[in-house]
Amino acid sequence: MNCHETCELACEGCPVQKCKFWIDYPEEFNCSKISVEKNGAMTLRETAKRLGISYVRVKQLEDEALEVLSAIEDKH
Repeated sequence: MNCHETCELACEGCPVQKCKFWIDYPEEFNCSKISVEKNGAMTLRETAKRLGISYVRVKQLEDEALEVLSAIEDKH
């Protein structure tokens, strides 16, 4: 059983802050995997709320990620 499945079954937030999926969002058991499973695709504003950062910062991160992906695509 995976970490996020254990948290869901126990109806408790994940206590393992070092987990790469941990977020400070108790409404979804502090787990980004649970957030995605529960909500599917989310808006940048919904993502910002879960990460505790501004919408603008999420947009900046998205733009940077898309730039990296575009550069990788151009190489192939």
